[in-house]
Parts: sequence; C-alpha cells; structure tokens
Amino acid sequence: MLAAQKLYPDALVVFPGSQEKNLRNFFIKSMVYLFNMAEIKDIDFSDLKRLVLVDTRQASRIGKLASVLERPDLEIHIYDHHPPAANDISGHLEVHQLTGATVTILAEIIMEKGIEISPDEATIMCLGIYEDTGSFTFPSTTEKDFNAAAFLLSRGANLNVVSNLISREISPEQIGLLNDMIQAAIRYNINGVEVVITTVTTDNYVSDFAFLVHKMVKMENLDAIFTIARMGDKMYIVARSRIPEVDVGAILTPLGGGGHTFAAAATIKGKTLVQIEHELTEILYKKIRSRSRAKDLMSSPAITVDADVPCKEAAELLTRYNINALLVTEGQNKDKKMIGYITRQIIGKALYHLLGHLPVREYMNSELAFVKPAAELHEIQEKIIENKQRVLPVIDNNVIKGVITRTDLLNILVRQKQHKSQEYPDLLKEPSHARTRDIARFMKERLSRRIIDILKSIGRKAQENGFDAYIVGGFVRDLFLYRTNEDLDIVIEGDGIAFAQEYAKTVKARIHAYEKFGTAVIIFPDGFKIDVASARIEYYKFPAALPTVEMSSIKLDLFRRDFTVNTLAIQLDPDKFGTLIDFFQAQKDLKEKTIRVLHNLSFVEDPTRVFRAIRFEQRFGFAIGKLTSGLIVNAVKMDFFKRLSGRRVFSELRQILEEENPTSAIIRLHEYDLLHVIHPSITLTKELVALFNSVKKVLSWHDLLFLEESYMKWTVYFLALIRHCDKETIHEICRRIELAPRYIDIFINERFEADRCLYWMERHLPLSNSTLYHQLTGFRIELALYMMAATKSEKVKKPISNYFTRLRHIQPLVTGKDLIKMGLEPGPNFKEILQAVLDAKLNGQLKTRNDELGFVKNYVQ
Repeated sequence: MLAAQKLYPDALVVFPGSQEKNLRNFFIKSMVYLFNMAEIKDIDFSDLKRLVLVDTRQASRIGKLASVLERPDLEIHIYDHHPPAANDISGHLEVHQLTGATVTILAEIIMEKGIEISPDEATIMCLGIYEDTGSFTFPSTTEKDFNAAAFLLSRGANLNVVSNLISREISPEQIGLLNDMIQAAIRYNINGVEVVITTVTTDNYVSDFAFLVHKMVKMENLDAIFTIARMGDKMYIVARSRIPEVDVGAILTPLGGGGHTFAAAATIKGKTLVQIEHELTEILYKKIRSRSRAKDLMSSPAITVDADVPCKEAAELLTRYNINALLVTEGQNKDKKMIGYITRQIIGKALYHLLGHLPVREYMNSELAFVKPAAELHEIQEKIIENKQRVLPVIDNNVIKGVITRTDLLNILVRQKQHKSQEYPDLLKEPSHARTRDIARFMKERLSRRIIDILKSIGRKAQENGFDAYIVGGFVRDLFLYRTNEDLDIVIEGDGIAFAQEYAKTVKARIHAYEKFGTAVIIFPDGFKIDVASARIEYYKFPAALPTVEMSSIKLDLFRRDFTVNTLAIQLDPDKFGTLIDFFQAQKDLKEKTIRVLHNLSFVEDPTRVFRAIRFEQRFGFAIGKLTSGLIVNAVKMDFFKRLSGRRVFSELRQILEEENPTSAIIRLHEYDLLHVIHPSITLTKELVALFNSVKKVLSWHDLLFLEESYMKWTVYFLALIRHCDKETIHEICRRIELAPRYIDIFINERFEADRCLYWMERHLPLSNSTLYHQLTGFRIELALYMMAATKSEKVKKPISNYFTRLRHIQPLVTGKDLIKMGLEPGPNFKEILQAVLDAKLNGQLKTRNDELGFVKNYVQ
C-alpha cells in the first residue's frame, strides 16, 4: 500500500478487509503518519474516479469496493503478482509479474522513476517482501525479490526492525491450534506424491492462521499441505506446496479460492468441513501430476512364452525366473505380438491334471489390459485392480517394453507410505493400515464433561495395567451423526474382565462378568453402566450358528462387526486420547450415508444382520449399498433364516418395533420378502401401513402428555402387526419367536378381548363416563393404546382419549374410614358404596369431599 501511494500520492489508502495482525499493529501504532488513510465507511463511492488495486485481482478480496467495478467512468489500475485466474478483474492499466511479492513490482517502478523514499518507508516495503517470500524461503521467490530488497536496503531499510516483526510470538491459543493441526494430519499418497490434509475447528477466528500452516510445513518437513479450518461460522482453506507437482493455486480455484503455485487460500460458506474435505480430495486426485510413470516402474525385459509351448515347459520358465506369471506371445521377431498371459496357479493345475503336454494357449487368459510407458501410477493401479491382473504389460507401438506385476505395485505403494521418522517400528505389533486422526477437540465440543472424564479415567487405568483401551461402535458412529448416545462400549486389548474389576474399584462401582464371552458390565453407584469387552474375534462353524469367540486385536475385533459404520474406534490411552481409528472406510460410508457389510459372507454367518441393516438404514436415513442389498437378496433366496432360533428373530424384530418410526422398516422387510420369517401369513397391506401410522400418532400423542409413564412400545406395534391373524396363527407366531407366556396372554387373550370391547363400544355409543371407565380400566396401557390406534371411528377414539387424559386418574376422596365414622359396619357393602361414589364422580355429579359424604348418606338411606 505504501509503495503504491508513492506512485499515487493524492490517493487515499483503504484496507477493504482484515490485514495480518502483525502488519496492522505496525502500521497503526508506529507508522500511521506515512499513510493518507481512510475508513471504507467514510468513502463516497460516487466521487471515485480511479481505483488502484494492489496484490489482488479478485472482486471477492476488495469488500464493498467490488460494487463500483462495473461503472464505465471508473479507471482501474492493477498491480499484482498472483497467477491469472478465470474471474480476474480487468483494468485499464495492468502490471503483473510472477514475483514473490507485489512490493517487488512497485519497488522496481519507484527505482525506475527515481522517486525518493525515506528509511521508514523503505523498512515497511522491505517488511512486505520478507512477509510474502517467507524471508526468501518460499519457492515462489525470484531474483527480482532479492534485487528489490537490495534497493530498499540502499535506501535505509532497517533489518533489525524487519527481523523483530517477522519473528513473531505464538500465543497459547495458536499453540493449541497448531498442535491440533499436527494431530489431525492425514497423509495421502496421490500419484506418487505425498500430500497432507489436516482439519481443525475453533469457535473463534484465530489470527495469523496462514503463519501456523507455514510453521507446520517447516516443523513436519512437508511437501504439500492443505489445512481446512472451521472458525466460527466460516470455513477456511490455507494451502502450501514446496514441489511443482502440487499447484495449490490451481487446486483451490474450483473451491472459489486462488493464489500462487506454492501458496493459496480459500474462504467457503454454506458447506460443512466433511463436504469440503471430500471435494478437496477429489480435486487432488484429478490435479496432482504423477511422479511415477510406467517406464520408471516396469521390469524389463519382460519374460514371455510362445503360445504353442507346452505347459510343462512354461512351468520350468516360472521356476527358473522365480516369477508368478508369463506373457503369452505368438509370431517371431517384428511380427511377435502379445495375446494373453498365464499364471503359476493355472500351470500348476494343468500339471496336476496331467495336461502338461498341452500348449499354453489352451489355458491362457486372453483378456489382458496394458499401459503405455507414459502411463501414471493411478492408471497402473486401476488396470491391475479393476482387471484383477497379476501382471500388466507396458507396450509401445506393439512392442513389449516391460511388465509391472501386482507385487511391484504393492511394493511401490508401501514404499510411498513409509515416512521419515525418528521412531523404530514395533515389529511384534500387528501392522495397522487404519486411517487415523485426532478428534479430541471435537469430542470435547460434543460430549458432556462427565463422559469425557469417564473416558479419560478408563484410558489412564488401562495404561496403568498395561492394556490399550478403546471406545467403539454405536457411540462413535452417533458422535459423527450428531446424535446423543451415552451407551459406552469399551474394548480392551487384553483381559477385559480383569480391567473391569480394577476400574470398578477405582470408581467404587460393581460389575457383572461373563467369563464365556470375556465381557463385563460396570455399574456405577447412580446406575450408569459401561460395557467392557476383551478385543475378540468371532467365527461361525456353520451358517446362522452362534459365534465361537477368541481373544484378538482391536482390528480383528472391529472386523467381526456387522457394518462398516459401526467399526470406528477411539483410543483412550492418555498419550493418544481422542485418536480416531478407521480400518474399513467407515467415515466414507457415514458421509455417503451407506450401510455396507465388511465381507460377502456376513449374512451367511449371521442372518440377523439383515434386520439390523434395515433398522439402521431407516433410523439414520441411509441407503443399503448395492452389493449389500444383493447379499440380502441372496440370503433370503438361500433361506438361511430357517436356521435362526426364534429368540434371535424376536430380539431383532423387537428392536425394529422400538424405533421412532418402525413403519418404513416394516415396508423394507416386505420389499426383501422378510416378513415371512416371522410367519407366512404376515404380509404388507395398505391397511397394515395405515394402522402402523395410526399407532405412531397415538404413541406420539401419549408420550407428549404422559412423559413419565412407561410402557412397552414394541408391544403396541406387534399387536398392530398381528391384528388380522386368528388365534391359531398367533399361537404359531408366538411359538416360532419363542415368546414368554406373559406375552402370549397379551397377544391372544387380552388382544381379542380388546377387539370385542371396541366392537361393543361402536354399537353402544354414546357412553357415560362411568360405563367407559369400567370398559377400559381392566386393560393394560399397551392394549388401550392399541384400541385407540385400531379404531377407525373418531366417535370411539375420542372417549378412549378422554379415559386416558382424565377418567383413569379419578378416585373418590372418601375412604372406608369415613364410612366407619358415619357409623357403617365394615363389609362387602363398602366396595359397593365406594364404587357408587366413583361412578357418580366420573359422571360429574360430585365435585367436593362434602358432595361425596352427602351422596353416601343418601345412598345408604
């Protein structure tokens, strides 16, 4: 700004937005006398004749001044060092050079025109060059920047002042944010280039954020970093690159940002942090140029075999060269061409079946993808994985230049994931390929103080006893779905029961242990419960069997779970507290709202997972993945459910009926032809859907009015599900799902009595309050709610509502003691008298206690 003012001495200096904190303090407190400054609010836009833009060509960066850009009478001059972008402002005068700082461009003009500058002015300009070039360390720094700085030094620039301002102090808040950035960093290997993405969240804007990103680059020795920050209600991206393969300016352009090849930024509104991270990742895979090409990775020369060579000789070639696949060719010399490939496994089977004398062409795989020498790593990876090839030929003008094997690709990818580290790996510990990031700050924002304290205390106790502790499953899933869930499932790598016993002593709790499964429940004095389990693996001896359990690691423990969205874990050890572990792309499935099994035999091993898939799908508004849906269809077709015990079917059905809205889940059960698992007579009809919707309305009405009243919600829905079944069918259903006798009485005897009562009420309306009371008071609450939902008559529904809201709570104020005081002899007539009082009171005839006493006197006379 100061350099521009030397070229336009009569112009006003206006800062349209916030400046870097250290520069603002310097300008305002020390050198304000040098500037002809004005507040943007004091500018009369109608008087503007010329607008000089410095260090930007973006309308989004000049605040309210953008509103005058379209004026035809406005002259625009631009001085900028940023690369051109599609939405740049056009000026009448444009001075643009790819230097490290815009001050460099202006200093050159000042030098050419012989404009005099004071030592203070030279110092400020020099500070600008140091800031923009990172003290001449940024890759964007040019020779011109050094020459401009030398010119300013010759004009008295004070480097001591510059050094003091550049060497800024970091506040405690900034240190905390920098630590969060480092902990949350995720390393990606994209086309052979390592890129770091880190995400942070803070309630307030943290100044000098770009400086913190630069600091992290130096501390962690990073080639490229993209930092996404949510500060208040805005999202920011700051990117830095030290390699030409990652052009951060071009990468952030689609996100509305921009900048240089090596430094760029973006401000984004209306999107979540997860959305931005997803979009950024997609752009990175499209924009980053590969360091690794096929010609650099291939093995050459390729080992080939003629198509007419016997399999026996091909086996000798495989052994001789210690390889697992051969390219198959035909023709000689220049006419030689590739026609397929054959693997060690196929050759081995041919020899096993005594077919070694037959030519290779009889058993080769003729469907073979190939790449050209210039192919990049992502193309190589796609060809090998998508085509399931063990070997990928590299061909140029029909000439085989070399091959890339599947083992080559794996070695390349593994090498790229190895980072420089001062630590020695633990060779005895199971290798982890999980995606990890620090979510400690997110947990603090989302969870209650008590839950955080409990989780930290679990981590400390586990570490004291030599265990690793994790919080897993639904708790972690719901944390990311912003759903309240305080059901804590703790997994211990080690003896879970032993840990539970030690921890219970610490918090003065009691435990229930289940030795067979290596699990325990810790019960706090106030009734709060924690489930603790040893990390375990389950395997199934036959389809639909109950699992056999063995101790294992956290990775294998998570792999035994039903769906990917339930496989997230958070480490609780003090030194790693809040580290999220994701082995199976659970975060991706949560983001894409997909229910996906971990392996293709999941429903074969445990068909009840089908019911859970539907329950989770409908609860969260997700969709069952295409492959998972196909596996459900196959499980139904193979009828694995017939091997399930009725108790397990009932357990899953009950949980579905306890959901907030089971109707959609029942519809999905019908779509997958799963209602027949309960009983063949249960089918989806419009009447059943209407009845379920009616039950939901009735239960919502009841829960709103009677918050403290408990009842079995699933029972009301189950009564609706079997409404059109006869007694014999209901008996079969109850036997099939192994219901306890108390439920059988509800669903048969009490349910049919409720239906008879409804029928009677419809024929005898209107009813007195006392008659209504006597008809309904014998039914448990679930039956009364069922009756209210089942009737289609508003004339019946209204009296039942009246019973719920008023009549059932009415009791006489007089008691047997009052009758004795009145001189009456105790006996069976007391019940008759008190019942008469109640009836009169129900019918509105009695209001006060004196009314009731007077009624008794008249009644006994």
